[in-house]
Amino acid sequence: MRIFPLGDNAVTVEFGNEISLELNRKAIALSEHFESNPFPGFIESVPAYSSTTIFFEPVKVRDAHIGCRTACEAVSLIVETASAEIRDKVETDRATVEIPVIFNSAASLDLDEVCKFAGLDADAVVYTFLKRIYRVFMIGFLPGFAYMGEVDDRIAIARKQSPRLKVPAGSVGIAGKQTGIYPLESPGGWQILGRTELKMFDPNSDPSCPLRPGDRVKFVRA
Repeated sequence: MRIFPLGDNAVTVEFGNEISLELNRKAIALSEHFESNPFPGFIESVPAYSSTTIFFEPVKVRDAHIGCRTACEAVSLIVETASAEIRDKVETDRATVEIPVIFNSAASLDLDEVCKFAGLDADAVVYTFLKRIYRVFMIGFLPGFAYMGEVDDRIAIARKQSPRLKVPAGSVGIAGKQTGIYPLESPGGWQILGRTELKMFDPNSDPSCPLRPGDRVKFVRA
């Protein structure tokens, strides 16, 4: 485990630098620990694939830990203590979220490219994609964009060399071993297999995103 400052109001806790179920579980467990047990000055914790970043108010942290030279030093000590407490925590199973996906000429913008890459016909590519249950490793890039994995090697096509300027909201894409859903219309370079009509981000809802790190997702044909 490596802890380092990210500016003067955050620290990142890095457990490794690869896509790993074990490392992701550690990152999520640490994040959930602080969300449930906030320290004075805590703002939020954000888990990624194999790290967690903890944001805080430096003045409040310093006031609560006058023996430390900096707020980052104080939070680093808090993290070390918390990590020891949650080391043996077992991740609880969560319900599998079903997401319906439309596969047609209008929605499946890059299905032909995936077929060429995989050497499979369209039905086989879609079947291969749908048969897996995917883990939500992190939320990022856009509000509500869930990075999920892992995609079957046969269809794990790389990102497009030239990104699109506009990817429609709800587009379901592949980028190597990852899959994800564009919650909003945006530029993007993922290979688009289909589209869902499920709203992946709504700032007026609680929660604003239907997925969270650690969830499991099953894509189904709409």
